[in-house]
Amino acid sequence: MRTPIAAALALALATMTTVTAGSAQQKPTHADADRLVQGTGQLPSGWKARLDKPDAKLDTLKVLAEQNALEFQTGPAGIYYKPDMKAAKDYEVSASFSQLEPAALPEEYGLIIAGGDLDKDTQRYTCFLVRQDARFSIQKRAGTATKVAVAWRPVPAMKEPKGVKSTNTLIVRAHGNMVRFFIGDKEVAKLTRAQVGGDGIVGLRINHNLHVQVSKFEVKKLP
Repeated sequence: MRTPIAAALALALATMTTVTAGSAQQKPTHADADRLVQGTGQLPSGWKARLDKPDAKLDTLKVLAEQNALEFQTGPAGIYYKPDMKAAKDYEVSASFSQLEPAALPEEYGLIIAGGDLDKDTQRYTCFLVRQDARFSIQKRAGTATKVAVAWRPVPAMKEPKGVKSTNTLIVRAHGNMVRFFIGDKEVAKLTRAQVGGDGIVGLRINHNLHVQVSKFEVKKLP
C-alpha cells in the first residue's frame, strides 16, 4: 500500500517523464543554426538568389565566380538562378558538384528545374539533390510547401573505397514525356513530366552551412 508521499512522488515522476518525452519529439531533425559567413552582399553578374528564410541577407553567404565554376559558402539555405536560363521541351541540364569540406550534418545541394515565379510567393520548382552521406532525393516546391517525389535513398555510384566521392555530376535529361535523373553515368530515377513539372528556369539549390563548388553548369536542347 502506497503512502500519500510515495503516491505524490510517483505522479511527479510520471509527469516529468511525459514532459521530457514530448519535448524530445518536438525537436527538429536539423537543429543546427546557420553559421556566420562574412559575405559581400553581392552575386556574380546575372545571378539571383532566393533564400529560404525571408529575413536572411546576402551578406551572410559568399558566392565567388571562378572561370567556369561558382564557389558557395553558406550561411542560409536558398536557390540560385539566372532568370533567362531556361529548359524547354527536350533538354539536358547538368553540373558537377564538389563538396569542399564536410558539413556537420548531411546537407543537400543540387539542380533545380521547372522553375517559375522564383521571386514571388507562388514560387515553384523541382530539385534533384544529393548529400555527403551518398544519398539523393527529388522534391517539388510550390509556395512554402515541399512534396517529396523520391525519398532519400542510397546511391552506390557516389561511393568509392575511401568513402563518398567529393565530386559528383548530376544530370537531368527530359525527352518526350519522361524525365530521367543521373548521377555520373548511373540513372537513379525516372519520372513523368507531370510529376516533375513543365518547362521553366533551371538553377542550383545549396542548403545551409555548406562549402560547395559547382562547375560546368549548363543546359542544352536535345535533338
